[in-house]
Amino acid sequence: MKIILTLILVSTGYAPMAQSPGDSVMFHSIYTETLGNGECYDRLRELCKGVGNRLAGSPQADSAIAWGKRTLEAYDFDRVFLMPVEVPRWVRGTTEKGWVTSSTGKSEMPIAALGGSVGSNGILKASLIEVKSFAELESLGIDKIKGKIVFFNKAMDPLLINTGSAYGGANDVRSKGPSEAAKYGAVGCIIRSLTLAEDRFPHTGATRYEEGVVKIPAAALSSVDSRALSQLLKVEPEITFSLQLDCQDFPRVIQYNVVGELFGSEFPDQYIAVGGHLDSWDIGEGAHDDGCGIVQSIEVLRTLRAIGYAPRHTLRCVLFINEEFGNDGGETYARIVAEKGETHIAAIESDGGGFTPRGFSMQGSDVQFDWLKNQSSSFEPYNIHQFRRGWSGLDISPLKNDRIALFGLLVDNQRYFDYHHSNNDVFEQVNRRELELGAAAMASLVYLLDQSGIPAE
Repeated sequence: MKIILTLILVSTGYAPMAQSPGDSVMFHSIYTETLGNGECYDRLRELCKGVGNRLAGSPQADSAIAWGKRTLEAYDFDRVFLMPVEVPRWVRGTTEKGWVTSSTGKSEMPIAALGGSVGSNGILKASLIEVKSFAELESLGIDKIKGKIVFFNKAMDPLLINTGSAYGGANDVRSKGPSEAAKYGAVGCIIRSLTLAEDRFPHTGATRYEEGVVKIPAAALSSVDSRALSQLLKVEPEITFSLQLDCQDFPRVIQYNVVGELFGSEFPDQYIAVGGHLDSWDIGEGAHDDGCGIVQSIEVLRTLRAIGYAPRHTLRCVLFINEEFGNDGGETYARIVAEKGETHIAAIESDGGGFTPRGFSMQGSDVQFDWLKNQSSSFEPYNIHQFRRGWSGLDISPLKNDRIALFGLLVDNQRYFDYHHSNNDVFEQVNRRELELGAAAMASLVYLLDQSGIPAE
């Protein structure tokens, strides 16, 4: 069945027609197929258990790329191809130890090197100084910091309902903390993991050394160990901390975005892209971040093909490489799109974990946002009710221009940072039904975009 929704332009802007009864029929078909015959959960198991974690530049990422290409080809999509991308190669190494020494002896504290960290060149042992912000660091100055390991004990704000906002508010100490500490003579840096969970899983993530500043080794502590360390410092300020890391940087290498397409019957040169990032950090299995987004994006095309839907525009599934460590996959994709003069009318990303879907965020014009809000009646029976302006996703963000509409799948993200960038992000933490509901919501939005198009402005 093919339903064409007519777009009407009026003097006040874009005014869509009332929802067609056929949309509800198509939504029912999509949800029935995805929930009854969906394959994304099985594909996630293959990726997490067969490949595992897959840091960009690693042999495991090569295996994930091969898995992605093989999976897309097995679904007999109209075209599957690889897009070369240059990515960094950083290796965590085999030694990653941390411990505190006090008057009562030595206590081990699990650590995770921050992505991009330099090694410690053996065991680095130094006095510890605790701060919660860059302002506090500056107030202490070089006299109190030089020669010490700086402990950034900055927690995510538990009062913020949006955990993504809480994460963003604390992320500065991970991304910039080591370089800021080094400016005052620090010899090492440890940070409180960016999580609201109370556990002993350290959470990694990228740090970015400032050019011209000495690079010092940097690692994350779990939330539980950070609290214990802070309490110990109050009782015994002269404790020392030791860390041992053998991280290394190597020359950049070529890896690939993996792309699958269903050709459009009426507008084959206009694209609707859906995707997530294939890479993950090198601990855990990268299940929620972003294995779920990968398999949901594949499932969108699989579902639409399975129900016999013939798209008007070309639908493109993109498995981006290296979102975590520089967004090389997204930047390369956007550059090649521009070089080829390809027209993308919309792009959708899933990178918030495989939790219960709530709606979609959107970056675009007022008219495009009105279009999105007008779809609420179709989504309402499926408990999809949040339609708001906001971040769509890092991988698709370089596509932004004055015409394309960018969408992000909104999920119930209260538990996302319990798993994010840690050894706890494994397949077993993903709920099958929640994962499939997200895939069905994405496929439904793709269907609406494909049927009606979306106004450019």
